[in-house]
Amino acid sequence: MSVIGYARVSSTSQDTAIQIEKLRSAGCELIREETVSGRTRDGRSELQTILDFIRPGDTLVVVKLDRLGRSTRDVLNLVHELGQKGAFLRVLEPDISTAGPMGKVMLTVLSMVAEMELGFIRERQMAGIEKAKARGVYRGRPVSLDHERIRAMHAEGKGASEIARTLGCSRGAIYKALRKQQDAA
Repeated sequence: MSVIGYARVSSTSQDTAIQIEKLRSAGCELIREETVSGRTRDGRSELQTILDFIRPGDTLVVVKLDRLGRSTRDVLNLVHELGQKGAFLRVLEPDISTAGPMGKVMLTVLSMVAEMELGFIRERQMAGIEKAKARGVYRGRPVSLDHERIRAMHAEGKGASEIARTLGCSRGAIYKALRKQQDAA
């Protein structure tokens, strides 16, 4: 029976060192770490490696539930997958384990709270952006494409695909620039 730690941060400006220290203190023999968003399981290769190789009786340990995932569905699916393999999940803060029935109930509630918290973060972020826009401070992302060139190429009869290839961007960006021109006219 192995105790496997999983540490995750969302951006390169963050560090897994504190998580790794706590996982070592919890007796993790192997620790996998990665820098990737917890919104979905897409691109989380280290977590997938753990799930591929975890055996009956093993325990996956995370410091906090949000390190495992932000979506209630994803967390519950992970717990289900571990259970089908005969493995368990342990969260250190607060200390919860799926080894018992009460742990599964607590994980469900905590994962719902984590998802709700993410919604609150998004709401606060949007409110901050709206407030900054009202003050004239926030103008969004700077324009990186030459809209004049896009309009000129389009006027020459070139299609969005050709323009996008020439400028090295997506067709969606071309359509958006052309829509802005139509809206302004």
